[in-house]
Amino acid sequence: MAERPSPEAGGNAIAVEVLEHAVAIRPSGEIDIETAPALRFALAEALTHASPAKPVTVDCSRVSFCDSSALNALLAARRAAQETGTVVRLAAPNHQLLRLLEMTGTLPLFPADHDPPPGDRSPEGWPDGLPQ
Repeated sequence: MAERPSPEAGGNAIAVEVLEHAVAIRPSGEIDIETAPALRFALAEALTHASPAKPVTVDCSRVSFCDSSALNALLAARRAAQETGTVVRLAAPNHQLLRLLEMTGTLPLFPADHDPPPGDRSPEGWPDGLPQ
């Protein structure tokens, strides 16, 4: 299942995929002050479907850059997830993101997976290639 973020998310839709064992979001490109609202929105939406048995997994395999705006979105989602015992995981984080987390002392806060979660993903990030 994929859901389309609202237009308030900054026009950069990030699909939320409810998988069997996780809720995945798959941002791409640069996540900065202009695009972080879309990440924040997708994370909030993902948390509505997540649980302690179904963590939120952020597939970072197509993210080329993250700044402090993206980090703030991740930290806010982590804080919200903790209230329900849910975990926010990072999958396939690149060197730049790992360095940002390391420099800010936040690396230990996010479990990381080497590979992105499996799922129906088209090159555009939507399961069928089209926004719904």
